[in-house]
Amino acid sequence: MDNDSKIVFIVSALLLMFGVVMIYSASAVYAFGRYGESLFFVTRHLLYLALGGAAAVICMSVQPEFIRERSGTILLVSIALLVAVLIPGIGSSIAGARRWIRIPFLGFQPSELAKYAVVIYLADFTSRKRYLIKNLYYGFLPPLFVTGLVGGLVFIEPDMGTAVAILFIGFMMLFVSGAKLRHLGTVAVTMFPALLAAAVCAPYRFRRLVAFCDPWKEAKGAGFQLIQSFIALGSGGIVGVGLGQSKQKLFYLPESHTDFIFAIIGEELGFIGTASVLILFGVLVWFMMRISFRIRDLFMSRVVLGIAMLISFEVIVNIGVSTGMFPTKGLPLPFISYGGSSLVGHMAAIGIVLNMGKEAGK
Repeated sequence: MDNDSKIVFIVSALLLMFGVVMIYSASAVYAFGRYGESLFFVTRHLLYLALGGAAAVICMSVQPEFIRERSGTILLVSIALLVAVLIPGIGSSIAGARRWIRIPFLGFQPSELAKYAVVIYLADFTSRKRYLIKNLYYGFLPPLFVTGLVGGLVFIEPDMGTAVAILFIGFMMLFVSGAKLRHLGTVAVTMFPALLAAAVCAPYRFRRLVAFCDPWKEAKGAGFQLIQSFIALGSGGIVGVGLGQSKQKLFYLPESHTDFIFAIIGEELGFIGTASVLILFGVLVWFMMRISFRIRDLFMSRVVLGIAMLISFEVIVNIGVSTGMFPTKGLPLPFISYGGSSLVGHMAAIGIVLNMGKEAGK
């Protein structure tokens, strides 16, 4: 393992350990009040952490060529699971969203697999057909169709946040692969009004959009969560109120251990805590990109780059939501938020990065 890979490993481990501490801090009171067990969420998080560790080890062990040869199979399996989750009796519905498939003791979101399946498929396609990528019909439309299909299946669950993440990663991977700006511009001009219409036409999404523009207008409705996040971040100041001392987690801020855990970090550890988290993520992404640029094999290079861009997008959106820069979206903070599928997926992705990083060390 070369120095860049060692830094990726160490920073990922630090984020994971920090996540365990913050999940316990953010969820203990809520878990005790709802389940009578203060360790309810952190115990399950540790279980998913073990599963993620196993997934990372497996992804580090397989040959990159094995992943390349099965990129199409991985994609087809992820699409099949996305279809299956929409079927009553197979997919599990929670709060009106059908995103989970339940197995004994556990549940998982196929969309988490789908994100990385798209990265692997696009890395394979754009490396094999790199000389055709500027061709509209043979190089650009096929991967665009696949990305749109996967994103569309995720969107109708509904899960607009993950769908946008998939579309973003598809767009960016085509961009770095050398697709014509004219083609990409046409897609962007077409997609923006479509996404805006999707946000406006769904009543709950429209309320979130209105709350984003002026949360105090619906202080007891759609804007409540964002206002509570503002209060948490504002209360932290420079050094925070102290680890475990958050008031907003006491049934004020919904999803304090999942989508809005960054606000609790800001309240308990202040600007120093949030800045430290941002620095760790910045270091992680920077060194993943260094690994990508040093790998000679085009497929492996683009897989690592795609994972780096995807994690960057999720971090930016999650923190942007907590700070009011973006409308509320259900994207967890990688490695830190509670969420089994997300945690296992991200740890497996780090395993792939470390695996392919061996090539950079040669």
